[in-house]
Amino acid sequence: MARRRRWAVFASRIVGATMMLSMCPSTGVVIGAEAKGKDAGIPPAAAKEGREIFDTRCSVCHGKEGKGDGPGASGLNPKPRNLTDSEWQKSVDDTYIEKIIQYGGIAVGKSAMMPSNPDLNAKPDVIKGIRAVVRELGHHK
Repeated sequence: MARRRRWAVFASRIVGATMMLSMCPSTGVVIGAEAKGKDAGIPPAAAKEGREIFDTRCSVCHGKEGKGDGPGASGLNPKPRNLTDSEWQKSVDDTYIEKIIQYGGIAVGKSAMMPSNPDLNAKPDVIKGIRAVVRELGHHK
């Protein structure tokens, strides 16, 4: 009887976690059957960490909605990129976005004020998670 109860608890946790991940709007990345392209391969934990890093680091200058209007933007020249700009989104590929996230603005010929994130060097999936957040911002105006 105890074995059956443990199995039921385990199964309910798996079902609950699966449902939560498939609906996961807080990550900014669609997970599950609706996942698109390269974002489908981002592990849920990496997508979540990518969202958290965007919210804590990137949004300081780029703003919570990615419009380049974060609290740290006022003293910067040039101003941070408006990540919601559809023309800019079309003009860059994923490799460019991932490179600037990892190595900073100077790595792509942009402002040195855009910092690098060397702590993410060993976390390529988290970098992809942040890139997915940036791409998602391009779909919202």
